[in-house]
Amino acid sequence: MSLHDKFWPKRLPRQITPPATPLWDNVAVNARRFPDKPALVFLGRSTSYRELLAQVEQLAASLHALGVRKGDRVLLNMQNCPQLVVAHFAILRANAVVVPVNPMNRAEELKHYITDPDAAVAITTADLAAELAKASNELPEAQRLKHLIVTQFTDAFDPAQPDGDALPPAWEPWLLAEHPAPPLAGGAVHTWQASLTGQGQPPAPETGGADMAVLPYTSGTTGLPKGCIHIHSSLMHNAVASAAWGGATSENVVLGVVPMFHITGMVAVMHATLYVGGTLILMPRWDRDLAGRLISRYRVTNWTNIPTMVIDLLASPNFAQYDLSSLTYIGGGGAAMPQAVAQRLFENYGLRYVEGYGLTETSAPSHTNPVDAPKQQCLGIPFLSTEAYVIDPDTLQEVPQGEAGEIIIHGPEVFQGYWKRPDATAAAFIEFKGKRFFRSGDMGRVDEDGYFFMTDRLKRMINASGYKVWPAEVEALMFRHPGIQEACIIATKDAYRGESVKAVVVRRASHQHLSEADIIDWCRDNMAVYKVPRVVQFVDALPKSGSGKVMWRQLQELEAA
Repeated sequence: MSLHDKFWPKRLPRQITPPATPLWDNVAVNARRFPDKPALVFLGRSTSYRELLAQVEQLAASLHALGVRKGDRVLLNMQNCPQLVVAHFAILRANAVVVPVNPMNRAEELKHYITDPDAAVAITTADLAAELAKASNELPEAQRLKHLIVTQFTDAFDPAQPDGDALPPAWEPWLLAEHPAPPLAGGAVHTWQASLTGQGQPPAPETGGADMAVLPYTSGTTGLPKGCIHIHSSLMHNAVASAAWGGATSENVVLGVVPMFHITGMVAVMHATLYVGGTLILMPRWDRDLAGRLISRYRVTNWTNIPTMVIDLLASPNFAQYDLSSLTYIGGGGAAMPQAVAQRLFENYGLRYVEGYGLTETSAPSHTNPVDAPKQQCLGIPFLSTEAYVIDPDTLQEVPQGEAGEIIIHGPEVFQGYWKRPDATAAAFIEFKGKRFFRSGDMGRVDEDGYFFMTDRLKRMINASGYKVWPAEVEALMFRHPGIQEACIIATKDAYRGESVKAVVVRRASHQHLSEADIIDWCRDNMAVYKVPRVVQFVDALPKSGSGKVMWRQLQELEAA
């Protein structure tokens, strides 16, 4: 018996048997079941399940014609839009592996996502194509991309059509602009339209549940980001489980605004919705008033988000114009939901905000709160088919209820290991109670009801509005600046984002003129914007241990004091 047994949703089994079919087959199934039903809605234009499958099949045929074969890794670098969904499923339909990339990444960061998975083909939107091509062109010839498929946002919607949803004015420059195709050294650039009008046939299906499907990257305490090997069955489990947990049906209308390059948006939003035959209302970026209009207009039933989005929407001066009465589920993670905001949702709409917890390594949720009995600022209880414990990170023994320790996880959603990193894989797993458990690196405790709560991190990580920032990765990028002798990245408190990035910097003697603005501007040009330090503090020297290691924890404690 588990402590949380009395809170387990009575309508749900403890374990599920997900389909053994590959993920792309979910679109094919629903194209037969609901051919004319909207699968996707993007800025006023609908894509039916029949149309979605046809585009997936045609793009898969084009990928096959470019030489993509079973198990090949294909880069997918986009913000939320119909093309992301089509490309994701087309890569899987071509028997290949999706490598989802954060569209905020700059050329210096993108090089690793090309070389580490040995990618020869990438698919991106026109506004990001130049940065991706720059990254490839600067690599040695043997490591460059061979093909780049580029789509304009306007391939997916007509900004002039009367039914179009009014664009936020700030979006127009990047959403409506026609970006010229960049040159790809040693390779070819293909348009989206040409890739959807080829004459070939997709290859025969060769993948099953045990084949690799997605290779998302996660950063850590040291070195470059690591690829997490996920097979079809691990994502399928959490897609089916997420749908079941939230009581999803084919009538679900889901606001797809959390990024779908990220594991949560990919699995709990995109795959879960398309598994049940629901409708995805896509937003490429967050805009509170567009979100309010979309929820009202399309009678959105389900909204997975990060708490800062809810806080922002409720603060809109136009909020009284929006109708949120259609919402039956609202939840998310990445940061704790402030109690006052959760209370307002409950009092005004009868909605209990459902917080969850998971990692890239666990296909997003490994824990979530029961919809009917959530606790606030809580990770929840272990997910369907999942076991989790809290152990002493040194002795690896289970700690008593209420005591803090490291959260470990076992379940079908857990990844297979790190790509090309047997050392990191071995360190990430332990044998516990006769099973293989993943060490989360997060410190937590279990309360008297069996709910898990976060207490601290073993890993050195900053959480900025749900975006994970890994200091070692930011430091490695900053060391490329000719004027930086040393840099240490720590977290600083932020009233809105929760945490922001702070850089403690030692300038080279030749660059004493370097200002905070100089460094921040350089960082904006060389790394994703959420990693950019908001504050730069100059010091003469960083504190070091006897072995010469930078004592980052000492700087962090001084910042928190």
